[in-house]
Amino acid sequence: MSNGGNPSHPDEFILVITTTNSLKEAKTLADLIVKRSLAACVSISSPVLSVYKWQDKIEHEDEFMLFVKTIQSSYSPLEVLIREHHSYDVPEIIALPLSEIEDSYSRWVLQNSVQPDN
Repeated sequence: MSNGGNPSHPDEFILVITTTNSLKEAKTLADLIVKRSLAACVSISSPVLSVYKWQDKIEHEDEFMLFVKTIQSSYSPLEVLIREHHSYDVPEIIALPLSEIEDSYSRWVLQNSVQPDN
């Protein structure tokens, strides 16, 4: 199924990525996101090594990545939820448009993601 390439369409499928420093926090965020119907599914990775600069120092930390499958119209409340419940001062919150998604999976994502009235 094609998204049509219109980034402002409220039903555009997106993949939101964030990271946490513990599996417990990742599970807590995932549970909140799915419970509030802000996404159909959140996948949590095994730890990945992140290398970044923080306060002028190079850091190497194990982090858990959350892959949040949702729609564009759920992005704003999702971002608010992540910011409110995240332990980082500056959490990674990245949204990527999905140009293709299998039809039955896309219907499931739509049925399980909040679609605010416009």
